[in-house]
Amino acid sequence: MTRYSTDEKIQAIMRYKKGSESLKTIAKSIGIHHSVFSNWISQYEYHDEEAFKKGYTSYPAQIKLDVLNYMNEFGTSVRETAAIFNIASHSTILSWHRSLELHGMDALQPKKKGRPSMKKEPNKRKIQTLKEGSVEALQAEVERLRMENAYLKKLNALIQNKEKSPNKTKHE
Repeated sequence: MTRYSTDEKIQAIMRYKKGSESLKTIAKSIGIHHSVFSNWISQYEYHDEEAFKKGYTSYPAQIKLDVLNYMNEFGTSVRETAAIFNIASHSTILSWHRSLELHGMDALQPKKKGRPSMKKEPNKRKIQTLKEGSVEALQAEVERLRMENAYLKKLNALIQNKEKSPNKTKHE
């Protein structure tokens, strides 16, 4: 999908406002569907050039609810409501409406997007062991050292046994 700059959109709308070309003709010449161009025109009528100067927006639940209430109260169409509230696409309002009907108010709450951040648990564990108490930390250290000492004693005994008794093989 081609993105159009604010200037390109305004130039196309001005061509339409002059009245010499039809909506469908202009839409076809710039390579978009006439309904998209119609949406641009209605947004321009409500908000002038400001309609095209915003990027991605995350809407709070209260604004979503206000938009849906306005649409129901005044009986405006989804496209007209999107133009009035300067929402880029009418399908956004349709998805809000569907979510509200299926899942209630909780569905209108904005959701965090993207991959969750990595948790730094290893650092927390070290801090927790130090904070738990020095007695417990020292006891754990003593236990670890005892195991290490016992392992080294067994290893030393095995090495001495191998040196004392050479491999005796019987030849027949």
